[in-house]
Amino acid sequence: MKKIKNIKKLFKVLIILFLLLNVIAFLHAYKFTHFTENNTEKTKSPERLTTTQKIKTILFGVNNPKPKNLKTPSYKYQVVTLKSNKEIECWSIKKEKSKGTIILFHGYGGEKSSMIDKSDEFIKLGFNTLLVDFMGSGNSEGNQTTIGFKEAEQVKTAFDYLIKCKEKNIYLFGTSMGSVAIMKCINDNQIKPKGIIIECPFGTMYQTVCARFNKMNAPTFPMAGILLFWGGIQNGFWGFSHNPSEYAKKINCPTLLLYGEKDKSVSRNETNEIFTNLKGIKELNVFKNTGHENYLIKNKVEWIESISKFIKTTEK
Repeated sequence: MKKIKNIKKLFKVLIILFLLLNVIAFLHAYKFTHFTENNTEKTKSPERLTTTQKIKTILFGVNNPKPKNLKTPSYKYQVVTLKSNKEIECWSIKKEKSKGTIILFHGYGGEKSSMIDKSDEFIKLGFNTLLVDFMGSGNSEGNQTTIGFKEAEQVKTAFDYLIKCKEKNIYLFGTSMGSVAIMKCINDNQIKPKGIIIECPFGTMYQTVCARFNKMNAPTFPMAGILLFWGGIQNGFWGFSHNPSEYAKKINCPTLLLYGEKDKSVSRNETNEIFTNLKGIKELNVFKNTGHENYLIKNKVEWIESISKFIKTTEK
């Protein structure tokens, strides 16, 4: 009889623990995918947090203020507002006798002003640029982000806008989440850009959630899976199917894949799998001593050379 009572107590404890894990995961998922409008300080990257701060973040989630455009382009630009699944704001920069147009898509927690330095380099190479604020970021509608899932529709909207404007030689450029959105857009809609340049896309949504736990020195099981489950439910999609490594199998256009060898958010195995699955003309360039960061900071010369060579190859 005593043994049965102990089993019941253990069962109750496990139920309470399971419910507690789900509450924490639900809160984490919401705060990770919904920006706030207040001026709270954004939570630092895991590598820069103290042990106490890591514990607090694990229990209560991140502070995630809505990303704001902190500067404007140095070149003359036009504000373009497009209606997609959310209303999005873009900056259009025109160059006389351009070779084409490159659409730039930012990463998680970024906005279009974070892409100005790369836009400047594309302009020097002779291209128009269109810089896009994904939903929830900059001056675009809402406070939600889906890590590239619903943003894929906004990639299509920006691409279709340029097609309607009779633009030719349209390239898509994305970093991190922006790369994922590009890949999903091509998978879902079969758009046909001249080529795509993608920086450090993750292989699967589950892997990128696990990477965040690893950077906090926290166990991935079972919390990573529970968090991904609730994140998907809250945002209206099945998170376990959000897998760029699978999207790559339907990408036939020329692709330049860029990666930093010391990236702690995306593994080399994920990158290799994506590269293997790409079907069209493709090239992989790995930057040494570089993490999940702006490649122009440490690798500006190599970055420009890599992109210039890729574009020349696609022009043939």
